[in-house]
Amino acid sequence: MASKTTNPFVFLQQVRSETAKVTWPSRRETMISTVMVLAFALIAMIFFFTADQLMGIAVEQILGIGR
Repeated sequence: MASKTTNPFVFLQQVRSETAKVTWPSRRETMISTVMVLAFALIAMIFFFTADQLMGIAVEQILGIGR
């Protein structure tokens, strides 16, 4: 596989021009997305903690061992 070698200066110019084409989110959009991710992570944490506790209790009752 042949590749063209590019001058580092040309490469950086290309990177800069491609970066200029990107539509960056606003600060407000970033904050809203961050809060949503943290909220859903908290909900998932509560769900899995509850499920783990319930399964632990069920196994303890079925097998009669544990705590």
